[in-house]
Amino acid sequence: MKEVAFKSFSPPLEGSGEAPTFTKIILMKKKLLWILIPFYLFTCLPLHADEGMWTLYNLPTAVYNQMKGEGFALPYGALYNNNDAIKNSVVNFSGFCSGVVVSPDGLVFTNHHCGFEAIRSHSTVEHDYMLNGFVAENHEEELPNKDMFVSFMISQKDVTEEVMKLGFAALDRRHQTKLLDSLQNAYTSEIKKQDSTLHVDLDAFYEGNRYYATTYQDFTDLRLVFTVPKSMGKFGGETDNWMWPRQTCDFSVFRIYADKNNRPAAYSKDNVPYHPKHWAPVSLQGYKEGDFAMTMGYPGSTSRYLSSYGIRERRDALNAPRAQVRGVKQEVMTRHMRADEAVRIKYDSKFAQSANYWKNSIGMNKCIDSIGLIAQKQHYEDIIRHWQDSTGYLKGQLDFDKMARLYNERFEPRKAAMYFQETFLRTNELTTRAMKAVTGTTKKDKKGDYVTFADNSNTWDAFLDKDVQAVLLKNYREHVAPEYLPAFYQIIDKKFGGDYQKYVNYLWETSALMKKDAKVYVTKKAIKKDAGLQYGAQLKAMREVFNRALDATRDSIDNQEQMLCAAKLRMEEDLPHYSDANFTMRLSYGQVGGFDLGGRPSGYYTTAESIVEKMKRGDNGLFDYKAEPVMQQLMSEKSFGKYQDKTTGKMQLCFLTNNDITGGNSGSPMFNGKGELIGLAFDGNWDSLSSDLNFDNRLARCIGVDIRYVLYMIDKWGHADHLIKEIGAK
Repeated sequence: MKEVAFKSFSPPLEGSGEAPTFTKIILMKKKLLWILIPFYLFTCLPLHADEGMWTLYNLPTAVYNQMKGEGFALPYGALYNNNDAIKNSVVNFSGFCSGVVVSPDGLVFTNHHCGFEAIRSHSTVEHDYMLNGFVAENHEEELPNKDMFVSFMISQKDVTEEVMKLGFAALDRRHQTKLLDSLQNAYTSEIKKQDSTLHVDLDAFYEGNRYYATTYQDFTDLRLVFTVPKSMGKFGGETDNWMWPRQTCDFSVFRIYADKNNRPAAYSKDNVPYHPKHWAPVSLQGYKEGDFAMTMGYPGSTSRYLSSYGIRERRDALNAPRAQVRGVKQEVMTRHMRADEAVRIKYDSKFAQSANYWKNSIGMNKCIDSIGLIAQKQHYEDIIRHWQDSTGYLKGQLDFDKMARLYNERFEPRKAAMYFQETFLRTNELTTRAMKAVTGTTKKDKKGDYVTFADNSNTWDAFLDKDVQAVLLKNYREHVAPEYLPAFYQIIDKKFGGDYQKYVNYLWETSALMKKDAKVYVTKKAIKKDAGLQYGAQLKAMREVFNRALDATRDSIDNQEQMLCAAKLRMEEDLPHYSDANFTMRLSYGQVGGFDLGGRPSGYYTTAESIVEKMKRGDNGLFDYKAEPVMQQLMSEKSFGKYQDKTTGKMQLCFLTNNDITGGNSGSPMFNGKGELIGLAFDGNWDSLSSDLNFDNRLARCIGVDIRYVLYMIDKWGHADHLIKEIGAK
């Protein structure tokens, strides 16, 4: 067990007045060293003026002052502390997106793609809400959703000192995880004494240099209220995904329900609409270039403190395999989905989830190379080396040569493991069942040594799944070294003559795994007899090979990355710093505005005219731009009434800000300087897909759907006057 010297390190989280300029930093440090460093190397340094995913409870004064200077008009307490604080209207949407409460009766706006699985789950060929949309005319028609929830953040605090007093720093990573779990359970037990509906999450910040405890309240009765047809909610499809300009009407509407005492409760027909502490006022006043804009939500994961070695691994061992395998899989899925409407309904959501980060991985790798990010990081690491030499901070512990060796040692198994994950994890039903059976994630019957699987045939298609499985088995072999092939590849060669489709058909036809209502015995004897279970057992064995290979370096690499972050924060201790995203609530601020790419201004909003032009291309065969005639009519109106912009006279659809977002921010409310809702964040732009690793203020943009576009569709397409009145936009 290693004692780490930085166990009591505390990064500067509070600021006052204006943050120091880089000139001031130069004077603070070893003058000769810093003067010799070219200014352009600071491109890897937070903080750009508007960069950052900031926690709210301890927002640095310097950051708040910067926000005020850019147009934020509310007091500090309006963000987090007050009863009507903006954060009280923002929700974690089902653990993967963000959302915002917009009415006193618990209406929640989020993105269409965030609600898409719920929409799919209610869809049939006869009532296809994905294709045709859905409008609940009253509360009785609102549709309940199994396993969905919204979560409100109640409070957050730094508990690092409490964690460290328990000897945390002296433990290895496995025991650290156990300690954190125990402490989280203790915090939750304590808070439940005050209110049984609350729970606490304990999360690492600043690469494990700090720990925050966050109290949440979850509401699990969440009902679908409104969705536009897929033609609008996903307008542009994969053609436009991550791209600008955009016209996607990416929103859906849900309602939170509670018991008669306005407290969280499981679904019941007796539940009533929830009355929140605060809801976001919705603005019809629009925006202009340079206006203050702020997002609040739950960004999932960024890696901006990651070393150059880690970025190389991300590009070549993670992103490249992900893009390659998903591209192959999606070709097969597309063929089947376009041939059969029932298959499309089953797989629409799965395809969208896969395609989103297929394209993200491709775009991120292009951006990493185009901006020379690895070289930038290497230069910055040289700065830290020199600073470390001059100060002695973490000398003998933060070791760049050791870090390089560790990453090189891990590279090949990590790359192969990614191919394994993308090939065998949730890609077809038989593989999923096989792995669940042999790993024990599906519980055995109390009376016997067997498992059963519920009938979920409404979520998969045998022909598509078998086709995908066969294609991916072949693809996996073509991209990994022989030592990473599960043993069943020998069976494919010897018994099936290398024919992957025949092998897959054999598994599906003979294994008890795919027999309806079958009792699948999971014993050594049964595994030998059942080809599907044998397949699963051999996948499990190969997964254990990967686990051993990756475990050999994981803790050491994590320790080096943690120390690199600690060194960076200490070296720049005069600046405020935000932690990488970890799906806790964050604030990001900036301005409305576009970007310039090679002398080509992007513009900062799109209009109804632009979507009509794309719809014409849809009529001529471009599938992703195809829309119903009624949508073309709605977008071709001469006047859009109160929903058109008062300055431009246009119906504005989507717009750009330089807010700092990532996955998980989907559905995040976009506020103006008065704390009024002007849009919902739904995407980033292709030209800055490396922003998870390095924020570039020149190019990184948040794409939002204009709230007036949202309301126009609720009003003029949905004819949902009751919702328009409830929201009360002004």
